[in-house]
Formats: sequence, structure tokens, C-alpha cells
Amino acid sequence: MSRSVLYTSSPLLASKTPVWRSKFIVAMIALGFLGLGARAAYVQVFGNAFFQRQGEVRFARTLEMPANRGKILDRNGLILASSVPAASIWAIPEDVEQDQPEVKAKMKQLAKLLEMPLSELNAKLADEDKTFVWIKRQLDWDVGQQIAALGIKGIYQRKEYRRQYPEGEAAAHVVGFTNVEDHGQEGMELAFNKELAGKAGSRRVIKDRLGRVVEGVGETVPPVDGRDMQLSIDSKVQFFAYQKLRDQVALHKAKAGSVVVLDAHTGELLALANYPSYVPDKRQNLTGEQLRNRALTDVFEPGSTMKPFTIGLALESGRVRPETPVDTNPGRITITGSTISDTHNYGLLTVEGVIQKSSNVGTTKIAMQMPAREMWETFSAAGFGQKPQITFPGVVTGKLRPYKTWRPVEQATMSYGYGLSASLFQMARSYTVFANGGRVIPATMFKTDEPAIGVPVFSERTADQVRKMLQMAAGPGGTGQKAQTLGYSVGGKSGTARKQVGKNYASGKYRAWFTGMAPIDKPRIIVAVMIDEPSNGVFYGGAVAAPVFSEVVQQTLRMMGVQPDMAVKPQIVANPVEESL
Repeated sequence: MSRSVLYTSSPLLASKTPVWRSKFIVAMIALGFLGLGARAAYVQVFGNAFFQRQGEVRFARTLEMPANRGKILDRNGLILASSVPAASIWAIPEDVEQDQPEVKAKMKQLAKLLEMPLSELNAKLADEDKTFVWIKRQLDWDVGQQIAALGIKGIYQRKEYRRQYPEGEAAAHVVGFTNVEDHGQEGMELAFNKELAGKAGSRRVIKDRLGRVVEGVGETVPPVDGRDMQLSIDSKVQFFAYQKLRDQVALHKAKAGSVVVLDAHTGELLALANYPSYVPDKRQNLTGEQLRNRALTDVFEPGSTMKPFTIGLALESGRVRPETPVDTNPGRITITGSTISDTHNYGLLTVEGVIQKSSNVGTTKIAMQMPAREMWETFSAAGFGQKPQITFPGVVTGKLRPYKTWRPVEQATMSYGYGLSASLFQMARSYTVFANGGRVIPATMFKTDEPAIGVPVFSERTADQVRKMLQMAAGPGGTGQKAQTLGYSVGGKSGTARKQVGKNYASGKYRAWFTGMAPIDKPRIIVAVMIDEPSNGVFYGGAVAAPVFSEVVQQTLRMMGVQPDMAVKPQIVANPVEESL
């Protein structure tokens, strides 16, 4: 028999509950549902845009799709700079379980692959509050694959691009380099960074807290790769010129040196080398001395290499002829209280002999026959005191003061290269005047097949006459005999200038120059060489710089396929003439 339950016997149920209380509870429940509905409506409809943005901030990311940087090529299509895939390793420190035994073993392998001490790796991961830290940038791609194979939780990698420079230190000052973000820092990499870099693409994605891509959202913008650039540089000529320059700097225990090679027809830069140099993709302990592109950024007094311009002006104006006699006795001359001297008393010389023997006295006597204005106009037309019109960082203008400020003694010293300044690049370009029928042509760092259009400075007759004198200066009895080369006729002018430190000339410090061209009748190349502070007992340009000129000329003309125009060996006398300082 079932027991009957008397609900009214329970004191709780037997108590009378006010009606308003139940109504209040029902109302509160209804109000709660109404609030939830309103909140849902706000989130889903009215405030949807706000919450979408908040979600994107927390989980949506725009991934940059890097563009492949353009290659830099030499005139023959050989690579001077190119980009290769690289792996950059990063980590979320709080996710790396370093306490686990198996992880500790893998961390040792990781440190070995990264080529860093384990202590340094642990130090990078020490701050567990960090959600991102770079471990190492731009590793070889295959090393990155080995790191990924370790499968260490919290260690990730990103694909980037790294620049490689096959020509190394030989072409470093031309090509330059990029930083770890692939932005140009020096050389052509900096000058044309925008064109080489291209334009990065982008991809919008949703990521989880571990940085893994969950899904893609929005439109993908593909990257635009950078433009390739073909320079006028010949990598073979560049390497040979650098090698000979380096050897000569070492032989004469010099501080530094530079060499420039120009195509005499087109103005193309075939080589530009400096020593000391650096390896562009291995820049540890890089110094300013290594980084300086001396051929373009350093200016100095050109010394006797200016004499052909002074003599050229005198010939052009009809004041002298090549055979005009010039009395240099007694080997010195005084101008307004200042004495100008030659290293020897050359006595009676012709104008040709003044260039051949590099006589300061003879050049001064010729220069003082001419107005300062004419000299200034000629020097300016040849490019002195003018900024070279090439797109390259750090190109300098040099110094050529207005002729109205010249005192007589300054006009005299400027006639043989003191009182003005120029870079080695400017000197090389200025000598195109004598190789192109009296016209100075613009220089370019890009390959071109068209002959350059020059600006007239001298007549073709004057240019031919000066070129003959330059051949005499590089021949027997001249100051640049060591510039002669087997198989090719050459012409050029040596120069030796004291180094100026502050307002005074430093004792025992010199710069040695040689600038010239070959073959002499129909010049194809112009080569300029500078050796800074030779200190092995010899410092004259004809002895220190001219041998580099000789070797570079011979090798370059052979590479260009220029037929020899001489069958005789160089004729060098036992005691070559020393140019006057």
C-alpha cells in the first residue's frame, strides 16, 4: 500500500508565499533574457564593426610578402650582387620548455646550428614575459631546414632574402651592401635602393596564439620584384685592377690606394677599386678606412697631372707651339716673394720638354703669360670644381676657387696642381679631353653602346699635340717611364703632391699619381692610379703609381680585344727623371 504524501504537512510548503515575490522573480528572469538579447543584438548588429576590429587586433595579422631584390650585373651579365633565400629564427620564450630533458638536448643541437654559445641562446630566451624575440637573422636556408626538423616548441622561422656578392672585396666599393632588413647602405645598393628593392606584397590572415596561420582573409597583394641593373663595370678588369693595386700598396707600405678605368669612347666606368677594402656580406669589425670609397669621396691636390691642361691652354691660345723654347735656368723662379723650384736645373727646354721633364719652372713661366680667367675657365670646363654627374653616394666636387681671388703666386702653383683639389675619378674623366679630340665626355656607371657626346675644351689639333707630349712623358727621358707596357703605346702624366694636414703640408707624407691613356694614337681606355702615403723609400708618382697603370692597361686592352700597336719592349732608362714637387 503506497504512502500518501501530505505536502501541506511540510512547514516550508505550508507557509504562505506572497504573490509579488514570484512575480518579481519571473520579471527578473525575463529582464535578464531581455538584457542578453539586447547585448546579443548590440554585438551582432549595432556594434559589430567594433568587435570585428578588436578581433582582428588580437588575431588578424598582415603578413608581408617580401619582394626579391633585383640583381646587379656587370657589363657581361656576370652577377655582382644577388639575393638568395635565408631563414631567420625567432621564438616565443614562454613556450620553450627548457626544463624538459629532451628539449635540453635539442637546445644544444640548436646552438650548434646557430653557431652561438648555448649560454647566449639561453640568455635570449630568459625573459618568459616576451612573446617574440629574434634568435638569429638570415641563416643559410638548409640550416633553417635542419632547425625546423628539431621540432622545438616555441622556436619558429621566417623566410627572408640575403644578399650575396660573388666578387667580394674587389667590387665592394662599387656594389656596396644592404643591411639585415635588405635596405641599401652603400654603393649602388644605396644609390638605387628603390629600383632594386621592388615592392613588398601582403597577405591578411588569422593566427592563433602560437602564431600559426588558421585561415586567410581578404585579398592577397602579390610582391613586385626589384629591377635588375647592368653596370658598365667589367668584373674581370675590376678584379685585376684591385689585385694589382693591393699588391702595390703592400709593396710600398702605403696607407691606401685607388684606381679608376674609363672607356675613352663611351665614358663607361670599367673598374673602380680601392684598398683597403672589405667583404660586403661579412662586415664584422668593419672600419671607416675600409669603407671609404676614396676614388670618389677623397679630394687632394693633383700635382703635376694638371700641367697638360695649362700647356694645352697655351697651345690653344697660340701663345706657344710645341717647339717653343722655355728657359728654366737656374731651376727656380720667384713669384711675389715665393720661390718655385724644379728637382733639377733642366736649362733650356721646349714646351714638349716641359711636360716630358715635368718642370714646375717651365709651366709657371708659360702660365704667367695667360690671364687667370682663361686658366679658370679651362679647368672648369674640364670638370674641376664641378660635381661629377653620376648617381652615387658621397661623390665630391673638389675645390677650384674663383679666379678673381687668385694672387700671382697662386696662379703659378695652380698651373702645376697646387691650390686646387680633385678626386681620382675627376682626374680620370678630365683626361678624356685628350682622348676625344679636345672634348670632355660624361662618365657613366651603366652599360651603353653609344659613343658619348662631349663638351669642347680644346681643338682636336691641341688635343693631339698634348697627347704626343704625354707619350714623351711616359717614354725614355720622361717622368713616367714605368707606365710603358708591352705591345701598346701609352701616354700619361705622373704627379707627386705633398699631403696637406690642416693648413700645413705634412713632412714626409705624399700622394703619388699617374693618369694616362692607351693606345696613344686612338685611345680606348683611360686609367688613373693614386697611392696614398708610400713609405718604403720611394714616393714619386712615376715610380709608385705608374707600374700599376702599366699592368692594368695591358690586361684591360687584351680583355677588350684591342690589337697591339707596338712590337717593341718598353724602354726604361737606368735613372728615370723625377717630377718636381
